[in-house]
Amino acid sequence: MDTPSGIGKLDRERITALLRGTKGTISIDEATKILGMSREDTAKRLARWASKGWLSRIKRGVYVPVPLESATKNIALEDAWIVADKLYQPCYIGGWSAAEYWGFTEQIFRTIIIKTTHKQKNHQPIIKGTRFLLITTSHEKFFGLKTIWRGQTKVLVSDPSRTILDLLDEPKLGGGIRPVTDMFKEYLASEHNNLNLLLDYAIRINNGAVFKRLGFLLERYSPQEREMIEACKAQLTKGNSKIDPQLKSDVLVTRWHLWIPKEWKE
Repeated sequence: MDTPSGIGKLDRERITALLRGTKGTISIDEATKILGMSREDTAKRLARWASKGWLSRIKRGVYVPVPLESATKNIALEDAWIVADKLYQPCYIGGWSAAEYWGFTEQIFRTIIIKTTHKQKNHQPIIKGTRFLLITTSHEKFFGLKTIWRGQTKVLVSDPSRTILDLLDEPKLGGGIRPVTDMFKEYLASEHNNLNLLLDYAIRINNGAVFKRLGFLLERYSPQEREMIEACKAQLTKGNSKIDPQLKSDVLVTRWHLWIPKEWKE
C-alpha cells in the first residue's frame, strides 16, 4: 500500500499553515505567499511533500491535502466542485450535475459537468478517479448563475431555470431528452418554476431549437400555460430541428418544426 511517510516538525507546521491559508486546493502561487519562499523552492517542497504522501497532485502546480486518516496518498477528491472551480475558472457547474443539486433528478451521474470559458485539449479529464465533462462556452452566456458555498469556497452553479434551459439547449447534458423531460416536469412542479425567467434566458441564448423543444414539452405536459406556449411559437425559427440531436426521430410535428421519435406521437 502506498502510505504517507514521515516528515519533520517544521514541515508539519508549514503544511498546517498551508491548510489554514487555502480552501480545498493548494497552488504554487498560494503556497509561495504563505510559506514566504521563492517560487522555485516552494514548487520543490510541494513536490517533495507529494512524494511522501502528504499532498496529492491533481494538475501541474496544483495539489490537494491528503487526510491524516488516509492509509494511502491515492485519494479520491473530497469535493470535486471545489477542484473544478480551481482548475477551470471562470466556470460553473451545469447540466445534470446542477439538476441533481436542485433536486430535479434522483439519478446518480458519475461525471461532473463543467461549463468554462477556457478551451480545453482534454474535454473528459479524470482527476483522482472523478470524471469531468468540460463544455466550452462564451463570456456572454455567463448569466443565470448562483453562488453557493462548498465549505469555505464559493462555487458557481446554474440556477434552476438556467439549468433547465441548458438541458433544452443541449439534451446530452441531461443524458438525453428522455431524462431531460423528467427533469423539466420536476421543475414545473417545484418551487423553482419561473417560466417568464426561462423565456428570458431562452431569448438571451438565442437558439431556435430551444423554443421548439420548450413549446412542445409545455404543450404536452403543461397545456394550461397558453401564454408561455404562444410566446414560444412567436420565437420559432425557420427550418426543422430534432427533439434530441442524438435520438432517431422520424415524425415531424409541423406546428413546432420539430422531429420527434414515432413513439412520442400522440
